[in-house]
Amino acid sequence: MSLARRATPEDATEVLRLRQVMFDSLGRLGASGATDWQAESLPLVHERLAEADGDFAAFVVDSPERPGGLAALAAGTVDYRVGSPRDPRGRVGTVFSVATDPDARRRGYARMCVEELLVWFRARGTGHVLLTASPDAQPLYEALGFTRDPDPSMRLLL
Repeated sequence: MSLARRATPEDATEVLRLRQVMFDSLGRLGASGATDWQAESLPLVHERLAEADGDFAAFVVDSPERPGGLAALAAGTVDYRVGSPRDPRGRVGTVFSVATDPDARRRGYARMCVEELLVWFRARGTGHVLLTASPDAQPLYEALGFTRDPDPSMRLLL
C-alpha cells in the first residue's frame, strides 16, 4: 500500500517548500535557500491544487516526524501538443518537481509519489512522460522505465 496521496490546497505551502528543497539540492535558480518567490506562487498553487480534473497534479507523502508537514513530493502537468505518428493524441506528461526532505530520504517516498503521478498520467491518456533527471535520481527513474531522450532541448527565457 502506498503512502502517497493527491495533494490538496492545504498542502500548498509545503509543496512550495519541497520545491525549494529540490532547487537547493540541484544548486540551481539563484541563492540556496532563497524563498521570496514562494509568496507570489502560493495563491496559484493553492488554486491549481483545488482543481480535481485539471491538467496539474501533485502527489505527496506526509511526514511521519512533522505533523502537517510533507516528506516527499512529485508534481506534473499534462500538455496538449499536435499529435504525431508516435503519439497521435498529443498528450504529453511532464514531471517537473520531485523532492524529498533530506531527513526522509532512502525510504521510497519519492518513488511512491512518482508512481501515483504516473497512474494519474495514464488515466488522462498521456502518450509519454518527460522529465529532467539529476544524476542522483536517474536510477529511480530508470527503475520506473524511463530512458534517456536523444532529442536535444533548448530554452529561451522570456
